[in-house]
Amino acid sequence: MMDVNEIRQYLPHRYPFLLVDRVVELNLGESIVAYKNLTVNEPFFDGHFPDQPVFPGVLLLEALAQASGILGFKTMNKKPADGSIYYFVGADKLRFKRPCVPGDRVMLRSSVVSDRRGIWKFDVSADVDGAVCASATILCADR
Repeated sequence: MMDVNEIRQYLPHRYPFLLVDRVVELNLGESIVAYKNLTVNEPFFDGHFPDQPVFPGVLLLEALAQASGILGFKTMNKKPADGSIYYFVGADKLRFKRPCVPGDRVMLRSSVVSDRRGIWKFDVSADVDGAVCASATILCADR
């Protein structure tokens, strides 16, 4: 549904910090499904960990926040080029269930819980081949 060129219009992030490769499902004001393909040549795998590469949990959470940001921006019909920025401002009930490793296609899922005065709440989860890797409730702020 959205390739990386369109994603770059809705997120200010660039390599190596753009963590959403494609959006495959988008329901404005409701939910998004996107993914991140993990390859062994990504820079964070060199140090995390050299002999047993694992996608850092904080980057997995960031990828979920970026997918949520796309959902928020598209829902509001705004883009960073319009002067709007979307900040990741909080996480609750965060749980990591299994590591993500090179070769995984990490599915990023986010659903809108609420939107009040520019503060958005999302229920998010990440999975690989149907196995949950992480879940949380996150907050993002439109500024």
